[in-house]
Amino acid sequence: MLAQLPTISLINIIDMLVVAVLIYKLFQLIRETRAVQLLKGLVVLLVAATVSDWLHLYTINWILENVRTMVVVAIPVVFQPELRRTLERLGRGKLFGGPQVILGEEDTRRIINEIVRSMVNMAKNKTGALIVLERETGITDYIETGVALDSIVSGELLTNIFISNSPLHDGAVIIRGDRVAAAGCFLPLSESPKLSQELGTRHRAAIGVSELSDAVALVVSEETGIISIAYEGKLMRNLDEKITRDFLEEKLYRKSNGQASFWNWRSKPWAD
Repeated sequence: MLAQLPTISLINIIDMLVVAVLIYKLFQLIRETRAVQLLKGLVVLLVAATVSDWLHLYTINWILENVRTMVVVAIPVVFQPELRRTLERLGRGKLFGGPQVILGEEDTRRIINEIVRSMVNMAKNKTGALIVLERETGITDYIETGVALDSIVSGELLTNIFISNSPLHDGAVIIRGDRVAAAGCFLPLSESPKLSQELGTRHRAAIGVSELSDAVALVVSEETGIISIAYEGKLMRNLDEKITRDFLEEKLYRKSNGQASFWNWRSKPWAD
């Protein structure tokens, strides 16, 4: 019996290790983008197709098999940004970059304090602002549309970025971890027909990025100085300092304190 087993040589071991490292790095790249959500959908389809085959659910299995075929054809189109980024990183030699920093409670609290302080200050002066906090769904696509900063988060920096007539005040600031990743970023505008006509570009961009990811987007209206938060495609307006701070603490402490429920905020004035 043992004689029939294939012999594993050193070359075979090296081959397997290289493949394992490449798969690991591929997962790291995907984790920083929205592609991870699409992969979860593919896994669900594969599992459903396998289960329907076991249970002899022929009609459902036929539908899932055809859907799977269409998905395979659509993958190069859907993952085009991720494929382009991977090739660019290979060209720049950055495929093996380090992982993201995981923040502790003290750092998270400091960042929240700096953000809230800047939001309140800009609201008093009616300085328009759009700040996006990346969470588990990566938004590298949008970070790359702006000017890279990689700066420490501070209230003074955020306020200065959005001062009228500054070079970066028209775009969004995106915060990743404890760093201001980029400023002047372009975000997708929400196309929901339910949005109020009173909402400007900043608010539509905030809702748009929250529809496509789990990011938290904070907005200060240039006309009224009102603070708003977009999350999961919904917009909460007319916020004061306490509500803003409480909301950020709930969402940013989510990993360390368990899964906080979004429905706790349904009693607040969310706008469609």
